Amino acid sequence: MKQNSAIHFEISERKVLLRIVDILMAFLGIFILSTYFGFEYLDISSENIVPLIVLVVYISIFGTIFEIYDLQKASKLDVSFKNIVLCMSTVVLFYLLTPIITPFLPEARLQIIYFYIALIAFVFLWRVLYNTLIASPRFYKHILLVGELPNIDNVVNTLTSADSSYKFVGFINSEGKDGDSIKYKGLKEYTTKHLSNVIVEEQISEIIVAANNAEHITPDLYHELMLLLERGFKIREYTQVYEEVTNKVPIQYVGKDFYKYFPFSRNNENQLYRFFHRTFDIVFSFFGLLFMLLIIPFVAIGNAFGNKGPLFYTQERIGRNSTLFTIYKFRTMIVDAEAKKAQWATKDDARVTTFGKFLRRSRLDEIPQFINVIKGEMSIIGPRPERPFFVAELSRSIPFYETRHIIKPGLTGWAQVNSRYGGSIEESLTKLQYDSYYIKHRSPFLDLNIILKTLSTVLYYRGQ
Repeated sequence: MKQNSAIHFEISERKVLLRIVDILMAFLGIFILSTYFGFEYLDISSENIVPLIVLVVYISIFGTIFEIYDLQKASKLDVSFKNIVLCMSTVVLFYLLTPIITPFLPEARLQIIYFYIALIAFVFLWRVLYNTLIASPRFYKHILLVGELPNIDNVVNTLTSADSSYKFVGFINSEGKDGDSIKYKGLKEYTTKHLSNVIVEEQISEIIVAANNAEHITPDLYHELMLLLERGFKIREYTQVYEEVTNKVPIQYVGKDFYKYFPFSRNNENQLYRFFHRTFDIVFSFFGLLFMLLIIPFVAIGNAFGNKGPLFYTQERIGRNSTLFTIYKFRTMIVDAEAKKAQWATKDDARVTTFGKFLRRSRLDEIPQFINVIKGEMSIIGPRPERPFFVAELSRSIPFYETRHIIKPGLTGWAQVNSRYGGSIEESLTKLQYDSYYIKHRSPFLDLNIILKTLSTVLYYRGQ
């Protein structure tokens, strides 16, 4: 069986493509300006290697912060244009403020406007081309799904919502039950004996197996899949695809073979990584506490008018290895908000004061937790620490919930930058999936990604 030779771009490939062509388009804009419009501030030449490298770095960093490489946002031209304008405004501002490593301001100040407009215009032009060409149906990945009927709906909805380039053309019931052909969410059901023909006729590029129990796969189907695999056809198990596409560990699919899903990152035991991680925590927290000293007078004034009560709030939380510690925060709720019993924090929680909403949305309420980081009870990056009452409740409802206590809790984390609320068991499951992904894959690059995404959260005012 010959693999479908059509071109498909994986998520990582599309993100890299966006970044590389962004840089090339920015350079193209500068080249056109300097060649045809007498632009002298910056040109593409060996003498400007350092300024050009600085421009690349600025576009890469601020492009991440302002989410111009988020594939879902990049597919919406209006959102993409807004993010590009914000990104390039910041890039140009920083470029002008670092004249030691960038060119000095030109005498004709109008050239800065040309530079700014060219960056926006050419990068946005690439987004238009990206949506017209790369994100078009011609590059969709044609998928044939193999699994039990109860799983089909969830699998299709999860993958298509996470990555619109997945096109499911049909499915095969892995249990092989006889019956009339079933129309399932627009998908056609195929039989095992037609598998080879379907792959050719529908130009299938990948088969995803979503069977909860491998023993439920019929012998005939198993034999056909083995033949395809031996001929080099791409066959993948659903949980692998799920983790790759959603950046979450599929906790709900983990069973007795849990050890396959939790080969936690070697960086959890890497002494060098842990040393630099702790050093970063201490240095960052030192400056964070200095910042807290600067803003305390303003927070105190806002608290006096908008909160009317104690400035600080303490609470018991569970940390690494399930040890208890006291967390420090600026108070955002009314006094005695939980006088009767512990309650979930919810969206638009009535207990949150007017000033408390501002502190939460801007994440300023978390600033005192730098004290916890200095004490070694928390880290800058990690799962958010939860209260003992809720940990006990969630541990009974969600399998493997306490695996999040393998590492120190953090001020920010993979779950915090990818989801907003944890006010129910379902939302806590989602957060656990993200937290498990971080513990499994934690690395300096993932840490940097979280820091940049946290800046996006603050800038776009997405705190809860």
